[in-house]
Amino acid sequence: MAARVEIYTWKTCPFCIRAKKLLTQKGIDFTEYSIDGDEIARDKMSRRANGRRSLPQIFINDRHIGGCDDIHDLDNQGKLDDLLER
Repeated sequence: MAARVEIYTWKTCPFCIRAKKLLTQKGIDFTEYSIDGDEIARDKMSRRANGRRSLPQIFINDRHIGGCDDIHDLDNQGKLDDLLER
């Protein structure tokens, strides 16, 4: 069963683009919340992300993974694929 992946982004954010590229390369479908300039949406994201307001913020099966560096670190450690398969 494929994991449910959600990512909060800004359209022109290079870190957002990089994180989405990794997920796309892995063939993962994800739900993107583009929150450009929407402070209400950013506040909602921040509550889910334990106060983090930087972008992107990524969730796998409602578990907060973190941002771009975090998802790439998980991939480099060989842990991301297991999370994505659940």
